[in-house]
Amino acid sequence: MTLADCPRVAEIRVRGWQSAYKGLIPQAYLDRLSVTEDAARRRRNFEQGDGTIVNLVAERDGEVVGWACHGPYRDGEAGARDVELYAIYVHPDLAGQGIGRALLRESAARGAAAGHERMLLWVLEENTPARRFYERSGFGPDGAEEPFEADGVAVPEVRYARVLTDAGLD
Repeated sequence: MTLADCPRVAEIRVRGWQSAYKGLIPQAYLDRLSVTEDAARRRRNFEQGDGTIVNLVAERDGEVVGWACHGPYRDGEAGARDVELYAIYVHPDLAGQGIGRALLRESAARGAAAGHERMLLWVLEENTPARRFYERSGFGPDGAEEPFEADGVAVPEVRYARVLTDAGLD
């Protein structure tokens, strides 16, 4: 990912939220998501990054069509040997075409190459399509749960984990 990719990544992320989380997160929250604000946040994070967070994009015909981001696990409970997949989004019009799987495979491969033993991620408990996607890639719930709050509504999330190998995902 480059700094120039931030606006397109923000568009994919916001449209991804609005599509994937419809009916799972309060609609007013989703309606307030702003591509402009998200792009500014992506730029700040990108410019201030120290290299520990890895942003990857998938391109098709020169256009960014997907984005994934991983880095150190954000909760002190997991060990330093774990890496967290913070986000993975594909433009909603292109879902189901293998773009997300390629991004996940590359994130896992890079995590394994960096010496991480497991990849962890959080997924909305009721997001069945995302859970199936991760399960097809060898991830599974590890028993940890916590709520994500959106407009004062607790939206349950479950943590998934997968052991990494040098080859990433099988």
